[in-house]
Amino acid sequence: MQHIQWFPGHMTKAMRMMEESVKLVDGVLVVLDARAPSATVNKKLNALIGTKPVVYILNKADLADDRVTDSYLSEFAKQGALALRCSATAGGAARQIGSKIEVALREKTERDEKKGVVRLPKLMVCGVPNTGKSSVINALSGEKRAVTGDKAGVTRGKQWIRCSGFELLDTPGTMPPSFENQDFARHLAYIGSINDDILHLDDVALELLREIGELYPQNLTSRYGIEDFSSPLGMYEQVCRRRGFVLRGGEYDYERGAKAIVDDFRKGRLGKITLERPGTLSVR
Repeated sequence: MQHIQWFPGHMTKAMRMMEESVKLVDGVLVVLDARAPSATVNKKLNALIGTKPVVYILNKADLADDRVTDSYLSEFAKQGALALRCSATAGGAARQIGSKIEVALREKTERDEKKGVVRLPKLMVCGVPNTGKSSVINALSGEKRAVTGDKAGVTRGKQWIRCSGFELLDTPGTMPPSFENQDFARHLAYIGSINDDILHLDDVALELLREIGELYPQNLTSRYGIEDFSSPLGMYEQVCRRRGFVLRGGEYDYERGAKAIVDDFRKGRLGKITLERPGTLSVR
């Protein structure tokens, strides 16, 4: 597979903006993708956040393996971090996140009360592209305030959003300037955090089939009728046959096949899948 390297110019600006903005807030909400929690932790963001209270939101948990998500939550706790599973587009998300925010800001709230200070806490929402930051903000604000989309880099500027009991600062999705861990880079490609236009989607589809074949072979059998997992190319061609992606002369339409495989994964049609395991997590 191609070596993945992506850091658009607007993201350099975004990191500078976040460095300035973090001084204005009392705490930070970091939105992760529950299917790839380790890959969506951005170490450079952690460095900017410093000692500010943080709540990690494992969003899109409805698309992830519940047992692995439970293990991740235990690992976050072991590392002294507050975290929760969430499906921001489902009911009850605001209450779930709000309760963790209260815990994160408890010390500050108590200090303010002793001093007689009354003001709304300010929180910054951040995360790599396409983890669902805007959906989290919309859930917390109770209105569709933030622009949502399934493409990397939808949010480009910053905006303050008034919520019940606190204010949120939305920020653009940020990506590390290099991908030292290419396993994580592939996972970011699978979930749509990297612009598809710079990727060889057939390579992405092949690697995705290989990984799912190792982790959740039964999901591929259920969706595509695959029973032989020895060859990613063989699995790829089985998808093309199953979906009727065959050109004149009997050649496979690999382009349509790749788009179908990646889209099936992103939309949850391949079942609940988590690409990583908690041993790869590092939040500080």
